[in-house]
Amino acid sequence: MSRARRALVTTLVAPLIGLALVQGEAAAAPNFQLPFPCNQVWEGQTRTNHSPANSVDFNRANDDGDPVVASAGGTVTRVANEGSTSYGRWIEIDHGAGWRTRYAHLSVQRVSVGQSVRIGQRIGDVGTTGGSSGPHLHYEQRLNGADQKIKFNGTQIFYWGSRSYTSRNSCGTSGATGTIGTDSGASVTIRSGPGTTYAAVGSVANGASVTISCQTTGQTVTGKYGTTNLWDKIGSGYVSDAYVYTGSDGRVAPNC
Repeated sequence: MSRARRALVTTLVAPLIGLALVQGEAAAAPNFQLPFPCNQVWEGQTRTNHSPANSVDFNRANDDGDPVVASAGGTVTRVANEGSTSYGRWIEIDHGAGWRTRYAHLSVQRVSVGQSVRIGQRIGDVGTTGGSSGPHLHYEQRLNGADQKIKFNGTQIFYWGSRSYTSRNSCGTSGATGTIGTDSGASVTIRSGPGTTYAAVGSVANGASVTISCQTTGQTVTGKYGTTNLWDKIGSGYVSDAYVYTGSDGRVAPNC
């Protein structure tokens, strides 16, 4: 083949190879979920003068300190603090194939660089650090460094304006798993309903692994893993989520 012909082939084929690589990376995008616990409803706002343009701001009433969770599994690459400017306290997670997510204006960062995180794991708290006029979460999806139109569960969010979104992050379809834990090492009573006034229908030992088929709200209880009104259905009864370690503060299974 002549030098001129080789040059022509290279000119024609190289862009196609680059396009195929980009399409391959795009096809490898994780099935991103909202960066909030299961079934929470948040308002997402996009605007043409946002920086970067494809990012979204999430708000809901009294959201200061609310949990922020990983929208897909990956490795933490940045845990930074810009002070009173820009992102303020922010986190970046690498999901592979060129995809990364960013979470900004946090009040608390709960992970460290190099840490592996799973989808739905709490990584920080909503705040108002940096160039923020009020508590909210600034969120981005990036491919090879460039901000992308954001998709959750395979569906692109609304551009431009505001919409309400319900999180399906770690809601589960066949149940989640957890580990029973008590400060005293005693067993936990299984109740017929979501409260201690319901009849006892059994017990589960400290340290036992359980499958949570669904979750509901009921009596507020304080246990080894905090204070919550969330109750987990295991088998034919309920135990307080305050005694169940799932790795996530919030819902991990569908509503009962």
